[in-house]
Amino acid sequence: MFSQTIAMAPAAGSDGQAGQASPLQFYGMMAFCILIFYVAMIRPQRRREKERKALIESVKSGQRVLLTSGIIGEVAAVKEKTLLVLIAEKTKIEVIKRAVAQVIEEKDDLPSDI
Repeated sequence: MFSQTIAMAPAAGSDGQAGQASPLQFYGMMAFCILIFYVAMIRPQRRREKERKALIESVKSGQRVLLTSGIIGEVAAVKEKTLLVLIAEKTKIEVIKRAVAQVIEEKDDLPSDI
């Protein structure tokens, strides 16, 4: 009976402690997880946001745009924070620049999910 108790006891290290990790390993693993999180999520999001800002700033009068609401129109005028978009004959709406989802180069160059 005594021999079974000894067999179930955890293996002790050379210093007599049972398998404890050093605090340095913990901080190393935390730094590794943060690095993976940054590379997988934050960095691509920043890149997409930078591309989106460049797209919005490059919008000019006469270009066709797709708005986030799904409306397609031609930019009639560009203001500091808004755009005047012609959506039908003699029908213009004023939208904020952030509402631009895509600049459409040609008449048939629409997203595939429309």
